[in-house]
Amino acid sequence: MPKRSILHMFDPMPNNSPFDINMALDTGFEVLMPYNNVKLDSIHGLTQDVIFSRSPSGIKRTGIFIGGRDIGLSMDMINSAKQAMVPPFEVSILADPSGAFTTAAALVACVEKELKEKHNKDLTDCKALVFGGTGPVGIATGVIASLAGASTSLVDHMSIDTANDAAKEYNRRCQSTLTGAIAGSDEEKSLLLADADIIFCTAKAGIQVLNSEVLTKAEQLKVAGDVNAVPPAGIAGIGANDNGVTLDTPMPATGVGALTIGNIKYKLQHKLLELILDTDKPVYLDFRDAFSMAQKIV
Repeated sequence: MPKRSILHMFDPMPNNSPFDINMALDTGFEVLMPYNNVKLDSIHGLTQDVIFSRSPSGIKRTGIFIGGRDIGLSMDMINSAKQAMVPPFEVSILADPSGAFTTAAALVACVEKELKEKHNKDLTDCKALVFGGTGPVGIATGVIASLAGASTSLVDHMSIDTANDAAKEYNRRCQSTLTGAIAGSDEEKSLLLADADIIFCTAKAGIQVLNSEVLTKAEQLKVAGDVNAVPPAGIAGIGANDNGVTLDTPMPATGVGALTIGNIKYKLQHKLLELILDTDKPVYLDFRDAFSMAQKIV
């Protein structure tokens, strides 16, 4: 009798994400096993319970998904799970805390595509700002953009220390070269925008971070991406469905909206889940793999 496919979903939060559960089921996993309030020191034992309870044929039909909201913790969890593997008893792992890895990968890939098509430039040539840069999606976006070569700053609206601390932590974890910045007022935002090529907006939904007047100061801006689908737009002039809309900026720049990015994020998460469901060899997938696949999708 063929073994049923099982996805074990480890989450440090009180509840597993319904979004991730729906995605996994629609991808084709037959059995979903959610675990909540999972601590880092539990991952090793849980992983070995997963791998030693099935034959080699069953192992190929088994995967682990790591959720939560803390991307640093999710990276520690995937490392702990990898260390618990005992070949040939190995299963594939996908980490996507709060959807941050797939959302960030889709955002950067969409902006990169616009940059190449409209300006014949690569990320390596650009200065990028991540507004809302100290949240999960913001940090993941910053790390991906930095590793792709962009000079990238995580922008916090309240504290330069918070931004600098996040930059230092993830530079250590990921070998990125992030810097921190603060922009709590329109004046501070205008100063930052003066020489920025790219804007990533990953701030809280329903808040306009950059208004039309501030955008007039963005003299070098080429592409902006906004993941906020809740009105008002995070960046003035970018609608949720926009894909390459022209903005009222000096260059002028183009913008990509939340639902365009979200469509890529949805396809991306589906593809990554399919990969851990169908692969014969174990894979361990995080933001790096998400970005590589997002580039192919766009």
